[in-house]
Amino acid sequence: MPNALSISGKKNPTLTIATRESKLALWQAKWVRKKILEKYSEITVELLPIKTAGDINQLQPLAKIGGKGLFVKELETSLLQGKADLAVHSMKDVTCILPEGLEISVIAKRDDPRDAWICPKYGSIDNFPKGATVGTSSLRRTAFIKYHRPDINVRSLRGNVTTRLSKLDGGEVDAIILAVSGLKRINLENRITEIIPMKWMLPAIGQGAIGIETRKGDYHTLSFLKHINDPVTNGCLGAERSLLLELEGNCQIPLAGYCINKVKELSLKSALCDHEGKSMIFYEARALPQNAISLGKKSAEWLLKNGGKQILQKSLTALK
Repeated sequence: MPNALSISGKKNPTLTIATRESKLALWQAKWVRKKILEKYSEITVELLPIKTAGDINQLQPLAKIGGKGLFVKELETSLLQGKADLAVHSMKDVTCILPEGLEISVIAKRDDPRDAWICPKYGSIDNFPKGATVGTSSLRRTAFIKYHRPDINVRSLRGNVTTRLSKLDGGEVDAIILAVSGLKRINLENRITEIIPMKWMLPAIGQGAIGIETRKGDYHTLSFLKHINDPVTNGCLGAERSLLLELEGNCQIPLAGYCINKVKELSLKSALCDHEGKSMIFYEARALPQNAISLGKKSAEWLLKNGGKQILQKSLTALK
């Protein structure tokens, strides 16, 4: 398959980046473009904004219409068809099973992975009144909220960052939860009421990290991207995504996981929560950095043996 880079017909090569159209996604694509041009100023880097199925259908709960993969499918199609050379993703949106011929070849240094509580009306979660409503489309966030605060109502709320903030401001819900990193990237950090501590809510797999997807074997394109890769983040996400693959595949379940590199070892914290928030399993495991994949698999096996199978069955039944 010829790529857009090699058929550009220009003296200096052109790279085309596939990206979603949201403000956050465009910021991430422009950030990658900036990083490329800082090192290779002689080339041209263009953006190809694409509206994905997840962006088009904002009425139904995400888990009911196909999960997070709906935010990357059209971008991946543009790669396979040679319309783009690379696609830029929020790694929390990337499924573990990729289309044949594609790979996540670069993962940038991770930003803040935590979740942000946004509630100008009542302030902190501790002050949030019984019966008030939180808006979120995340099964993970929903489950954690119900586990810690079963007295709170949770309503499915779809849309990009700015859309959900406008729905909050319009009074549709009393609070929302968004990724800290996303808010920081588009200069909306001032909207954060408080950052939710990890002991209360572990982040989504890959949250806070930007990934670049390319065609396998496209070393020409990769040569312009390798300097963006962060080996530490890449290794940590290897453990997290291994955990995700063993438990979820490409479906959605209330799973959280976060891995940190302590120089000589990786520490992976994981949590699997009942979709109704009635029970939660937590596990922490460590391994040498070179054993990142087996660390994720080991953690998944432990969760499954200690109540995870029952939680998965309940979650999958609830989504039917």
